[in-house]
Amino acid sequence: MLKFTKMHGAGNDYIYIEDLKEGLKNPSKLAKEMSNRNFGVGSDGLILILKSKNADFRMRMFNSDGSESEMCGNGIRCFAKYVYDHKLTQKDNISIETDGGIKQLELKIKNNLVDSVKVDMGEPILQRERIPMLGDPGMVINEDLHLPDGVTFSIISLSMGNPHVVIFVEDAKNFPVAKYGPIIENLDIFPNRTNVEFVQVLNSKEVIQRTWERGAGETMACGTGASAVTVAGVLSKQTERKITVHLLGGDLKTEWNEKSNHVFLTGPAVEVFKGEWLL
Repeated sequence: MLKFTKMHGAGNDYIYIEDLKEGLKNPSKLAKEMSNRNFGVGSDGLILILKSKNADFRMRMFNSDGSESEMCGNGIRCFAKYVYDHKLTQKDNISIETDGGIKQLELKIKNNLVDSVKVDMGEPILQRERIPMLGDPGMVINEDLHLPDGVTFSIISLSMGNPHVVIFVEDAKNFPVAKYGPIIENLDIFPNRTNVEFVQVLNSKEVIQRTWERGAGETMACGTGASAVTVAGVLSKQTERKITVHLLGGDLKTEWNEKSNHVFLTGPAVEVFKGEWLL
């Protein structure tokens, strides 16, 4: 029997498993099985809680298709809630090692439990070759992306520890995300595939975001995506540095700090239920 905890950040839901002795075998296969919404627990992916030599904890994150991702903004907030609420730490400021770098998190405590978490997402990566994205070196700002069916989108591409393409649209609610998301995700110019954000600007302080997540499809929220959208809004001169991002699962607060060049992400973290999985 394998104990697990189901959690979500603004509707972006994950299954959490303590693997402090790193004895779990084939987490990629397990992620596919457990994430299945008809035959499993149901989630956008699986997150492992591990020991770290360089930080307080280490996080590994697997998408629902079994592929491993570098970083997850909503997932890491729930990770922080898990380790505090389950008494693996007593600190309200912790560091978590991810494949997208070590992240610093500030925990907001209410009634001895974590209510919300502020994540230092680090500096955005704007160099094309580091996103990674094929093409001439430089930044990808308002560049035309030509799709095989003849449709062209103006994109901003960057990495927040994982790759993102941001596309501004007039009507996010009715945009065919399920049509264009997988096409862009799997274009050859993105060697590691990419996440895709379709964003409607309401005003300089608010946007609506829908995300096609690499390896998971459309999700209720995406924290690294909200961070990427904040950077893209500033680079395209459409939004301020501190905004509210409205997602299908709720709101996230973001800030691209001009002094530090770091992006900060604040949002909820919720535990849904605990269970046991038959191995």
